[in-house]
Amino acid sequence: MSDLSTALVHDDYEPPAGFRAPQPGIFKASTVIFPNVAALRSRDWRRRDGYTYGLHGTPTTFLLEERIARLEGGRHAVLVPSGLAAIALVGQALLSPGDEVLLPDNVYGPSREFARHELARWGVTHRPYDPLDAAGFAALIGPATRLVWLEAPGSVTMEFPDLAGLVAAARSRGVVTALDNTWGAGVALRGFGLGIDIVMQALTKYPSGGGDVLMGSVVTQDAALHERIKLTHMRLGLGVGANDAEAVLRGLPSMPLRYAAQDAVARRLAAWLATQPAVAQVLHPALPGSPGHEHWARHCSAAAGLFSVRFRRDIDAARVHAFCDALRLFKLGYSWAGPVSLVVPYDLNPMRGAAAAADAAAGTELVRFSVGLESADDLQADLAQALASMGG
Repeated sequence: MSDLSTALVHDDYEPPAGFRAPQPGIFKASTVIFPNVAALRSRDWRRRDGYTYGLHGTPTTFLLEERIARLEGGRHAVLVPSGLAAIALVGQALLSPGDEVLLPDNVYGPSREFARHELARWGVTHRPYDPLDAAGFAALIGPATRLVWLEAPGSVTMEFPDLAGLVAAARSRGVVTALDNTWGAGVALRGFGLGIDIVMQALTKYPSGGGDVLMGSVVTQDAALHERIKLTHMRLGLGVGANDAEAVLRGLPSMPLRYAAQDAVARRLAAWLATQPAVAQVLHPALPGSPGHEHWARHCSAAAGLFSVRFRRDIDAARVHAFCDALRLFKLGYSWAGPVSLVVPYDLNPMRGAAAAADAAAGTELVRFSVGLESADDLQADLAQALASMGG
């Protein structure tokens, strides 16, 4: 090769094999080079016995898929660009016009919006159910029901569902169940042991842990179910970047430690807030009296660093917002499970009408806290000064 431009592209040097380090290598590719035509023609993108195209997997993404499947206790995993993309992928892979999906009435808001708008345009209907009422849920399952979403605990309001009763009812009718296990993260809760068919996570949260990655996963045990999901995954062109995959791989080893640390601090802060005069209700699955606590105790021994608080009914939205603005360490921002503690206020009325009316002493303003990695003493002091600034 006499021309420099050619030599810089087609260098013959191959690094020696056998290099190993604590962190896996980052393989970036769209194009994958085949050694010969026979290999190009014979490789199947659905199998992991070779590489075909970057969108279908590299050593980096294959390794992350294997670790996420192991984390959840499953066999097969696919990676997608966000947790919501994982929810959408399941719906698109399994539902057809005329089908129905059942959603818990405390479901993650964007999941409900996906059903209301996208699934509805494709002729798929949805109905809500009470996740604490397995008997009522069983009565809702109809001939068109093809998929049931489970969420443990419910988004924002933190009710922990009767998973055993819900799964038993769905299985008795041959309906596929899918669990949003972002909160449990494979640490506090594993869905396959309960007979759940599909487990998804927003890897954005605990597996990443840095507040800087968007990614989701869909895990299955059944090969045929995995094949349906993987085919839809391919047809939609879903993929994740190698640097994002590497970031999640870096976060996974410390996840059990971070989960336990944030759990301990969240329980301490939640218990302390329950003693404060301005607070009417603390919603944390591990606290006795929180909705569904008995179901959490049946299935879990750990809990995420997430909880919500409802103030007294006489404390209006302006004072709740002033409380949030007064916090110094808790930052205003969505998501959770990162190193920085976060807070977001919500109005319960448009989200959970029944829940808002259930406690006459509590107002409809709810504040969700996500505990980061700061000192418990410092976080409690921050809450105390913000409560004092709110007055009353």
